[in-house]
Amino acid sequence: MMKLPDAVRSAWHLVALSRQLKDGQVRGLKLCGVPIVLFRADGRAGALVDRCPHRNFPLSEGRVHQGGIECPYHGWRFDTAGECLAVPGCRINAARSETLRADALRVAERHGGIFVALSEAAPAEPPLPPTLGAAGHDHFWWQQGTWRGRAFDAIENVMDPFHTNHLHHGFIRRRDKRLPVSLLVESDGAGIAMVIEQQQPDLGLMSRFLERDRSRSISRYYPPTVVQARWEGLEKLTLCVTAFFTPSTDDSFMPFACFTTPRGIAPGWLKQAAIRLFLAPVVAQDRRALASQSEVMTTFGFPRFTAGPGDILGSRLSRLWQGETIAAGQDAPVDAML
Repeated sequence: MMKLPDAVRSAWHLVALSRQLKDGQVRGLKLCGVPIVLFRADGRAGALVDRCPHRNFPLSEGRVHQGGIECPYHGWRFDTAGECLAVPGCRINAARSETLRADALRVAERHGGIFVALSEAAPAEPPLPPTLGAAGHDHFWWQQGTWRGRAFDAIENVMDPFHTNHLHHGFIRRRDKRLPVSLLVESDGAGIAMVIEQQQPDLGLMSRFLERDRSRSISRYYPPTVVQARWEGLEKLTLCVTAFFTPSTDDSFMPFACFTTPRGIAPGWLKQAAIRLFLAPVVAQDRRALASQSEVMTTFGFPRFTAGPGDILGSRLSRLWQGETIAAGQDAPVDAML
């Protein structure tokens, strides 16, 4: 499998939802192959490398106690900044306290998500796309554990409209009844978007029941791990999905999605229930597809892709994933059937 590029390792990553880490709770996970421990003490979320500096015991097996996480081996306790608060049975010499520190990571809580940076090269704040958490809208999060597959392939899957007719036949689009669309690729150099213009909504169940007048959708990639998809009607936004693909390891990832809809007559809980109902089988199909793709690449030892006429993004997604910039501008529109 391909190793994660430095641009990915040096970014902010969404690792958990705020509601998944209540006060006093501890969660162990992997981020870009690095074991980390999340915990909340006195209302504040902290993240440490999951290794007690004393005898290398996993801190994720410990508990939150008196304002810090306590290692179950000898009881050393650390706060959210990694400072050693206690060594049971001993006094901490202030002059040596720095040598007792655990490796702390930067943490930011934004819009119901907990973000962690492994590297000091990450910006001061997590760069988040527009609409996420916007006022005047209903928002809800959906997270489904850890998936097998590369985070990059999941991003490519979301940015690719052509798989939806087959993999998601009947749910999003239909393979036997395609509609004429115009595809437009645009880039600002630091990201890229696929714009789909069409005269009527798609023919799958989800579009027929949840949409009425959609004429445009935009999937925009914010490197390295975020895609925001917007479905727009003739007058306003219909639905916005901000998806985070957080790499756990080289060949596994944690998907998070925040769904945003304009406030209106329908209550938020009803829209959430409807979206979950129609999207559940689609999500399950994507999960199986990415796992199968990963298995084949593992069997053959490397990915080998052949570009077809529908792959109009070319190598640009991969180059952005690697931390490169690409030429800004718009491609000529492409007529297709979806």
